[in-house]
Amino acid sequence: MIRRLSLTAIALAAATAPAFAHLDPAAHGSFMAGLSHPLFGLDHILAMVTVGLWAAMIGGRAVWIVPSAFVATMMVGFGAALVGMPLPLVEPVILASVVALGLLVATAARLPVPACSAIVGAFALFHGHAHGTELGLAGAASYGAGFAAATTLLHLAGIGLGLALASGLGFGKSAGTAASRLVGAGTAVAGLALMVG
Repeated sequence: MIRRLSLTAIALAAATAPAFAHLDPAAHGSFMAGLSHPLFGLDHILAMVTVGLWAAMIGGRAVWIVPSAFVATMMVGFGAALVGMPLPLVEPVILASVVALGLLVATAARLPVPACSAIVGAFALFHGHAHGTELGLAGAASYGAGFAAATTLLHLAGIGLGLALASGLGFGKSAGTAASRLVGAGTAVAGLALMVG
């Protein structure tokens, strides 16, 4: 059952990514424009899926608290952008989040849930601010609901991936843990590539 749910979440996130790349709110509506926004940037995708993967690796309450902390704080960052509150170094911090989250997964870091929530929340503030500065002609409420939904789907994909890997996929739990750590290392390397690219 868990494996089926995991694979469904991964397939759903993968299927949506190419379909909605930065939709025009005038043509497709503000919700769809917001839904497409995180799915258009590889940095957002990597960070948000990795949050879910890390939460699944930690397990227990972290599975829902850590992604929820990301979404909630992301919306605070969005609100800050809407009211014109500046936030320095938004893009560099977003790229740093990909590297840092990848390293946390690669090292299988097991921190207390509040610490994990604080870490992802700090990064989420910048992700949300970036979404807010690119609002354009979209309606704020619908656009915000759209990218919150997309973020949640990406977190679910990461959780699904994490649960699938934790099961060992028939190769044993140690192989699953090694695979999760490898995904984390690959994410960190991809983040570094985005920084220099």
